[in-house]
Amino acid sequence: MIVGIWAEDEQGLIGVKGTLPWSLPAELQHFKKTTMGQAILMGRKTFDGMHQRVLPGRTTIVLTRDPAYQTATSDVRLFNSPDDVLAWYQSQAADQAKDLYIIGGAEMFKAFQGHFDRLYRTIVAGKFEGDTYFPQDALRLEQFEEVASRVHPADEQNAYAFTIKTYESKK
Repeated sequence: MIVGIWAEDEQGLIGVKGTLPWSLPAELQHFKKTTMGQAILMGRKTFDGMHQRVLPGRTTIVLTRDPAYQTATSDVRLFNSPDDVLAWYQSQAADQAKDLYIIGGAEMFKAFQGHFDRLYRTIVAGKFEGDTYFPQDALRLEQFEEVASRVHPADEQNAYAFTIKTYESKK
């Protein structure tokens, strides 16, 4: 299964200078719990924004147009095209029973348009400053059915309330 997972504010903002515009420990726990043991794919800009840090317990895949791009760790699978990622994933699917989570940035959601089986969309209550917005043309939510919605109120550790919505593809 190919899954999109991201957090956005009320205006669709998803990033600022390669990082998240907010700090929400409960939302990060949701991300960790959801993606643990799975394959996660991100673009090179997102990976560099994370200081090339590999998230433990997950297969890390980085998609870059630069065939000469190198990482400091051998724990990362590098690919240069979405087709190469999909071919790798399909060849591995029978052996590993892992889902492929597309985690960002914006270009990755566009690159895998039409391939998503499930979406996890977190909407953070508020409007933030940043430079990267979720690409509205990457997904047509009318092609998905909302199957769950869970509200997390603001609290002492999470300054902003947020809602996690789960969608399943109608295909």
